[in-house]
Amino acid sequence: MSESIHTARWVSQIADEGWDLHLFPSVDQGITHPQLRGVDIHHSFYVHHEKTPNVQFHGIPVPTRGVAWKGIGLLRMIDADYRVRQLNRLIKKIQPDIIQSMEFQAGGYLTYKAKMSYRGTFPPWIATNWGSDIYFFRRDKDHEKKIRELLGACDYYSSECQRDIDLAEKMGFRGRYLPVIPNGGGYDVKTMIEYRRDSRPSDRRIVIVKGYQGWAGRALIALEAVESCAELLQGYEIVVYSGTSPNVKMKVQNLREKSGIQISLLPQVSHEDLMKLFGRSRIYIGLSISDGISTSLLESMIMGAFPIQSETACGDEWISDGVSGFIVPAEDPEAIAAALRRALTDDDLVDQASLINENIARQRLDQSVVKPQVIRMYEE
Repeated sequence: MSESIHTARWVSQIADEGWDLHLFPSVDQGITHPQLRGVDIHHSFYVHHEKTPNVQFHGIPVPTRGVAWKGIGLLRMIDADYRVRQLNRLIKKIQPDIIQSMEFQAGGYLTYKAKMSYRGTFPPWIATNWGSDIYFFRRDKDHEKKIRELLGACDYYSSECQRDIDLAEKMGFRGRYLPVIPNGGGYDVKTMIEYRRDSRPSDRRIVIVKGYQGWAGRALIALEAVESCAELLQGYEIVVYSGTSPNVKMKVQNLREKSGIQISLLPQVSHEDLMKLFGRSRIYIGLSISDGISTSLLESMIMGAFPIQSETACGDEWISDGVSGFIVPAEDPEAIAAALRRALTDDDLVDQASLINENIARQRLDQSVVKPQVIRMYEE
């Protein structure tokens, strides 16, 4: 997905290796993330004045996104599988040593169709599992069939959770497993820790809540738990980030007016400013009914915010429940409220968790550790 920050961060790890990198957007929108670099990107249509430095654009340049979307819509009307044919033409042209699909439901299914219709020898295929690709979608009959077909056709499988490796094996994958690495790549842990406030995490008076609410996110459940802890939150500031849905906005307003809690919606800010806010927060709450390893969970660990994370996000592969964070049911506000009360009242727990999580971040998340693993993976 060319518009994704996760794609941009992953590609940045190999952009300076002198390799010939091509990015084929699995969702054809003509949009490129501004942090992408070191790749040739193959859109159908793209806006000629929105080019990103250090990216070579291919496709038809147009004046506006509206024109790009009309062109893409016309292609889709003429041929529903036009993107499959474009991908096969590109593979035939550049003869890649490796093809990697990043995410299953868009990139993986597209690559599977391309392989099934390709005339010739298809390149070795790495299928990378993002987020909920297997964990959630395997429960749907149609998706379950497609996932099994994909796993039977790819040569290598990569995931950011051991959980999803186990699921892939149960669903029939018999190829080679690649190292478990976060799909966002590594972090500059040393620089991020410098954003942290010098005081102990237990001295901080901010609780940060992930505001996603939709098919997977459960921000409203988190806010329900916050409401039930109102008496303990006097003197605290509750900050909800990425809270764009109308029902989350309404819930925040109601909490502010009726409970006396100091709560606000964070406007869109840079990643650096968001990390600085994490570095001033005592507690982070992130809930969803399905996820891979939550990027926000990893960032809370680096920044010293005590994590309360839903049990559906591989958090148990990073934190120890009740020691370095809490793993909670995504849709049980009473259990979440109980975890929040403990994190608000147990200073030693919060401070010790910060030390444990910082040590894990340095060992497993720093780019100096992750980047060599990624490079070695491709070289092998």
